[in-house]
Amino acid sequence: MSTTEPDATATQSWRWPESQWRRHVEAVRAGRPLKPERWPDGARVAVALSFDSDHETIPLRDGHTSPGLLAQGEYGARVGAPRVLDLLARFGAPATFFMPAVSALLHPDEARSYTRDGHEIAVHGWIHERNTLLGAEDEKALVGRALDTLTDLTGQRPTGIRTPSWDFSDSTLRTILDLGFSYDSSLMADDEPYEILAAGRPTGLVEIPVDWIRDDAPYFTMDRYGAVRPHSRPRDVLEIWTDEFDAAYRSGGVFQLTLHPHVIGHRSRLIVLRELLDHIAGHPGVWFATHAELAQAVRAAIPPHEIPEHTS
Repeated sequence: MSTTEPDATATQSWRWPESQWRRHVEAVRAGRPLKPERWPDGARVAVALSFDSDHETIPLRDGHTSPGLLAQGEYGARVGAPRVLDLLARFGAPATFFMPAVSALLHPDEARSYTRDGHEIAVHGWIHERNTLLGAEDEKALVGRALDTLTDLTGQRPTGIRTPSWDFSDSTLRTILDLGFSYDSSLMADDEPYEILAAGRPTGLVEIPVDWIRDDAPYFTMDRYGAVRPHSRPRDVLEIWTDEFDAAYRSGGVFQLTLHPHVIGHRSRLIVLRELLDHIAGHPGVWFATHAELAQAVRAAIPPHEIPEHTS
């Protein structure tokens, strides 16, 4: 049973004994904060840009194969990703691209361009599957296959993962540890990186937290057959993200952003991303880092003798 799928008595959770609700809450928990006293080269703020290169895998995951839906994803590979890479190059900003393996197999040159241009490629599932609906063996098999696929295509073995559903099943944490990842970027318990606890025990796994506030999809997603409609003007979203960065800058923390080439890559939206990067680059002491570089920097806050060893 997945941690995110309620059992038959979930509607009567008020009947649960304390041991039961504590077990659910403590299964995966935020541990010690990992923000260092200072960032590399004396930087004041760390900026971690990420792009989920989902492309066609969203409709494919759900068994939808109409050319119209697939074309929306194809836009991300054909138009969005090249525009994003050009913009990042203009600012000299490395980023992390979380890419489903099927997306990488459909667009191998794109996957290789990420690492060739100095960016990081990281795991984002096999076909953007909903991992919370999978059994433990299937989930581990798909993540392992995705890890091997990205390694074979790019020659760079990913060290990080973002679950496609931004959530953990009962087996996700064990899978991540068994496969040797050094960080995850799927959870939302803090603004700053932290160590993940498993049932109260330190795991040594770094969490680089995300949040829907700092994601383009909730603001701009469109479903022609459903009620989901873009509800935000791009410049309104720019104001939110600018405020998020400014607060991170004042506190000396991390500004983490999650974008999608097929969403942010449209012209009116790319303009606000450029203006956001102009704003960020106009501040002294900004460290643009991949998620892997950020994880390495904050991992120093964990004494070596306290980092658990994990075996399959």
